[in-house]
Amino acid sequence: MKPADRFPVEIVVEPWFADHRFQGRAVFPAVETMLLVADQARKHRPGLQVHTMEQALFAKFLEIPPDREIMTAEMTLADEQDGAVVATLSSRIALKSCSRLQTHGTLRFPRATGTVGAVVDMPDLGEPTGSVDAARIYQELVPFGPQYRSLQGELSLFAGGARGVARAPQRRPADERAYTLLGSPFPLDGAFHAACVCGQQQTPFIPFPVGFARRVIARPTEPGRDYLVRVAVHQVDSEELRCSLWITDQDGGLCETVSGLRMRDVSGGRLRPPDWISRASRGHAPRPAAAPSRFG
Repeated sequence: MKPADRFPVEIVVEPWFADHRFQGRAVFPAVETMLLVADQARKHRPGLQVHTMEQALFAKFLEIPPDREIMTAEMTLADEQDGAVVATLSSRIALKSCSRLQTHGTLRFPRATGTVGAVVDMPDLGEPTGSVDAARIYQELVPFGPQYRSLQGELSLFAGGARGVARAPQRRPADERAYTLLGSPFPLDGAFHAACVCGQQQTPFIPFPVGFARRVIARPTEPGRDYLVRVAVHQVDSEELRCSLWITDQDGGLCETVSGLRMRDVSGGRLRPPDWISRASRGHAPRPAAAPSRFG
């Protein structure tokens, strides 16, 4: 096996990144990490299939300093014997007498097979138990700025999941290659928000995505369109929420799936769900359920 390739990458700080915040700090979104990593992996490994990604890990937030237009990071590409490529995004952290490399995101791209990887079947979520208005979600549950308020209208809640609508805004980055390759990142980010709401119903912490087993993009999402998102929760314990996500177009055509999504508390216990949403898990829906969407 040949040595891993390591090279610098520049991250253009788009104006909307400032609205993606954690405890008052702007942080590089996980969905943007995937775009950057896939684009660079494809650039340095021409022909690499990047529509299926596995063993994702989002280890540490990459903080975006105020008024920064360009950030410098490092990419590592490691070729495995079976033809897969493991790509890692890192940055240098300055210490008193030296610096160290901090990992922010890792993805494995399996060897191309000529077909899109297997996807997870969508389950029947049953009857809604309630719903939450997107405006309230972004005021109280996922406090992001306006540019990252992807969920629209009502998010329907179920005993084991959620479904709703996420918008891909008519917004294009300085370099559109990654959007063309993988699609708009905003519907998936909205699906993460929906999963966060599910988690706050069922766990004593506010869950953030820290990794997943597999993501398959069947058809890239397009800016300027609305998409249907569905969350199914598979496992809940005191430390982690595990679920799967589906994104379809308005007619039910599959765009992408995420299986084995892992969500954990990354605040060290400082952030807790508000009481009104956690009561929903004890059989008290936050408000009457909205009419079922065309998700079926």
